[in-house]
Amino acid sequence: MAAGAPVAVRPVDRSPSIERVRAELGGRLRLRMPEMEQAIFDRIQALAEPGENNDAEYVVGLREAVKRTVEFGITSIERGEEWTPEPPAVVAIQAQRAARSGVSLDTVLRRYAAGDRVVGEFIVEEADKFPGQIVGQVLKTRGPLVDGLMAHAATQYMHEMERMTRSPEQRRAELVERLLAGDTTVDRAELDYEFEAWHLAAIVTGESAEAAARRVARELGRPALIVPRGPRTVWAWLGGHGRLGIGDIEDLLDRDLLVGVSLAVGEAGRGLEGWRLSHQEAQAGYQVMLRKPQPLARGTDVLLLAAMMRDRALTRSLLRTYLAPLDIGSPDTGAVLRETLRAYFASGRNAATAAAALEVDRHTVQRRLRKVEELLGRLLNDCYVVLEVGLSLEEIGGEDPALPAPPELLGQPA
Repeated sequence: MAAGAPVAVRPVDRSPSIERVRAELGGRLRLRMPEMEQAIFDRIQALAEPGENNDAEYVVGLREAVKRTVEFGITSIERGEEWTPEPPAVVAIQAQRAARSGVSLDTVLRRYAAGDRVVGEFIVEEADKFPGQIVGQVLKTRGPLVDGLMAHAATQYMHEMERMTRSPEQRRAELVERLLAGDTTVDRAELDYEFEAWHLAAIVTGESAEAAARRVARELGRPALIVPRGPRTVWAWLGGHGRLGIGDIEDLLDRDLLVGVSLAVGEAGRGLEGWRLSHQEAQAGYQVMLRKPQPLARGTDVLLLAAMMRDRALTRSLLRTYLAPLDIGSPDTGAVLRETLRAYFASGRNAATAAAALEVDRHTVQRRLRKVEELLGRLLNDCYVVLEVGLSLEEIGGEDPALPAPPELLGQPA
């Protein structure tokens, strides 16, 4: 080489490795998971069929399916082609639940496709921070992954449909769902149940749910219509020509005759409309019971709470209007005010009783309640109902009522 000749310098490749892009893109998407899940849920809810059966277990299961499949998809981005796991268990469980609930396979698959489009939109927003060629390599497994999830869901759906056609119990379930939806062509004689009498509806869940429902009917001497809704859940109606009170079921619980199960119940109703309404009330109780386990949930005690749980936007508005102001100044102060309000409401809004429960004097409770009114800019007498609902919403999930589903919802032992 001649003296003084320029030395060729090879440019340094500063492009990030594919492993780094996987990790960083996955991390960015994980930070946005709550936002992504809600966007998907809103999109797929818009695909609901007219008259679609929105029972509590199906709705909560739908949210859980969204959560698990989003997490599955992000993990596949992070792990790459070498990662070949089985689909999340909830995919099969929710597909089977859709078949039992009368949701068409076309709707199930369109919901997966809609969810995939939403995920794609989020990926586009985050991927522009990385070299396009490498992002293309990272994402080339997305299509086969989604196709595999959809194929698995379709297979499980069809297996459940085949099982249902072979089962007399599923024939009964189909007739019941049609009646609940208002179908006037159903031959009620097939169900061998008197619909013109009094009814009290219950949703029973637990390892021996069906046996427990039959025991309730036997102990109370009532004819019953019992419909299995999965391995751990049954819908039940107790009939008869005399009105049945919830106190009769509470008595069975007090006598330890219903160990290992939980019940959500409606109020007694008469005739076909009463039969439907009692079940809708039981569904409200069941929706809350799925998030706050308890032996007995009375639907009419939680109607407002159940209604709010179905609307995330209203839930957010309520919590920000009535609970967020309590934290002004100090979160510790907010915790004390919440504890005081819960004791106050539990005592029937009696300051002296609340003070005894909190082990403080009555004047302390009254001072804290005045502080609540000051922070909210409202009198407690004008807003105590919505404030009590807000405290319950916060307790079972904050702005997102879709907490991780309990084991029974995923078909696992408790």
